[in-house]
Amino acid sequence: MSRASKNWLSVLVLFIALIHVIPFYILITMSLKKNNDFSSRWAFPSHISWENFKDAWQQASLGPAFLNTAIITVIAGALLILVGSLAAYPLARRQTRLNQYVYVFFIAIMVIPPLTALVPLYKMVVSMGMINTRTIAILNNIAAFLPLTIFLYSGFIKSTIPKELEEAALIDGATTMGIFFKVIFPLLKPVTATVIILSAVYIWNDYQFAIFFLQDKSVHTLTVAMSSFFSSNVDNLNLVAAAALLAILPMTILFLFLQRFFIEGLAAGSVKG
Repeated sequence: MSRASKNWLSVLVLFIALIHVIPFYILITMSLKKNNDFSSRWAFPSHISWENFKDAWQQASLGPAFLNTAIITVIAGALLILVGSLAAYPLARRQTRLNQYVYVFFIAIMVIPPLTALVPLYKMVVSMGMINTRTIAILNNIAAFLPLTIFLYSGFIKSTIPKELEEAALIDGATTMGIFFKVIFPLLKPVTATVIILSAVYIWNDYQFAIFFLQDKSVHTLTVAMSSFFSSNVDNLNLVAAAALLAILPMTILFLFLQRFFIEGLAAGSVKG
């Protein structure tokens, strides 16, 4: 690539980065302004109003919402890793006709919009008496993200882990489950980090199903709790911006902690999907 092409590519990258930074800048300025501050959204506030964060926390009951969201995200994420990796291992290693059909079935599920299952799923949940429970939120998120998890784990195992490691462990007398948990699973660290980031962000930000299945205030998640700011009588974007900043902090910290594994796992997991 010539030097001129590299310079144009750098300009394009900076332009794309700027487009992504602008919404965060507006979010920060809005969260720091008083409700009666009608200055331009581009202008940084002359007086910083930290009270917005305190008011947002109290008015939207963000404390219980944080706890509910964290419980649902952690349990669903852990089960996704366990079930997804266990399901992907035989699909990646044993290329039988049945396994190929199962793999294609999971891939086909990925292209179906989740909302198409909303009505029958809602009727089933109501008939089972599981509405307004964290359990249904956990199960729903696992079902929604499991196909992509299997796709990533299967592709990573095929492309990066040599079969010779399993054959050596088999000669030493290891069982299939022993080979998986003692030999294979420790090598899945990069793609596991990718699954954690993608699934955690998806589950943490889920609104489309949480608004239907978690209607009671005691089980509200962050997105549902924040929606209370938008009603016919309430219009306080400053509090919404402050609540949004608080809500994105855990996922930002998680991404910064796992980012060095993220790209490696995502690239390897999709090579031989």
